[in-house]
Amino acid sequence: MGDTSISQRAKHTPASAIRKLVPLADEAKKKGLAVYHVNIGNPDLPTPEAILKKIHTFSEKTIGYAPSTGLSETVTAWQKFYQDKDVSLDLRDILVTSGGSEGLIFAFLTVADPSEELVVFEPFYTSYAIIAAMGNIKLVPVRTFVEDGFHLPSREEIEKKVTPKTRGIVVCNPNNPTGTLYTDKEVTMLADIALKHNLFIISDETYQEIVFDGKKVLPFYSFEKLRNQLVIVDSVSKRFNSCGLRIGCVTSKNKDVMSAILRFAQARLSVATVEQVAIIPMLYNHSSYIREIKEIYQRRRDVVVENLRKISGVTCVAPQGAFYIIPKLPIDDSDRFATYLLTEFSDNGETVMVAPATGFYKTPGLGKDEVRIAYVLEEKKLERAVELLSLALRKYNK
Repeated sequence: MGDTSISQRAKHTPASAIRKLVPLADEAKKKGLAVYHVNIGNPDLPTPEAILKKIHTFSEKTIGYAPSTGLSETVTAWQKFYQDKDVSLDLRDILVTSGGSEGLIFAFLTVADPSEELVVFEPFYTSYAIIAAMGNIKLVPVRTFVEDGFHLPSREEIEKKVTPKTRGIVVCNPNNPTGTLYTDKEVTMLADIALKHNLFIISDETYQEIVFDGKKVLPFYSFEKLRNQLVIVDSVSKRFNSCGLRIGCVTSKNKDVMSAILRFAQARLSVATVEQVAIIPMLYNHSSYIREIKEIYQRRRDVVVENLRKISGVTCVAPQGAFYIIPKLPIDDSDRFATYLLTEFSDNGETVMVAPATGFYKTPGLGKDEVRIAYVLEEKKLERAVELLSLALRKYNK
């Protein structure tokens, strides 16, 4: 008799911490509640007109396949985008992907075999765990703490996690889910560790331009000796408010890495043609747009942090990048609390949806008193969302 049970890989692939409560939110809406969504990084800001115009004026009579590497004009636009950041790439160093997520899949599967290890800093983006499970790759977590803004521990603590099976370090800077901007000293430390132990750095640069308080990111590309060990994963989703376009890229100066990634990419044939065309203008001309959204997100951050600090028992440090914050709350189970918000709590017909932080940790038991908030709503709505959180905490803890 054949066995029609699903694979162990499928059984052990975790659900998204960001999306798993969506059915409860849908039920709350059916009951007439308004739900403030701060659970997911889906920006509310308008997609640039230049992108929409390209979509509306696409004139080809047949929408055909693009090359597996990406349309040549899109690859060239990505090259110019990086050139503007003082990152010098040849066209062969760039492959267009279906969002940053596909780039992460390709990067993970290229640098690590089943049972090999990648070091991550927890809390980390939930998709890293899903992708690792798909490839039977082991994520080795290094813990960071809300009290110091989720900055990195000492070099010694990180190097304790490096074993003969370690193939690389995954870094998102500025960070999703914490909003942490790693200091130049921290980035240099990671580059030194990678060079010492001959490890890859998978650099998730989805949020790299969204930094606050006049700060800047020190890019891993600036370390010339590291470039052959560096794989950059990028996306237009957040910086251009275009999550639904699903356009990203993966880049590396390592020819073997890019050759392997191309073979993976050939299995999915190509990335959507119209969307690749649509993004080209913004890759060439984005500085003023990014400057504007940085200012908006910094104001939103200030609103969220100011109002969180008014709530008794809440601990948080102002993030310096991306558009996320993970506060510590006076709760004992963030999954139960997030469920409570959608099933038992409301105020004047409104409630708020957050992401339980347990799903951003690999270590069991961590994140039970933390949630992630994405400040992707207008300031007044964010004020109300945090007010609802405060009211809910009082009722929840009675």
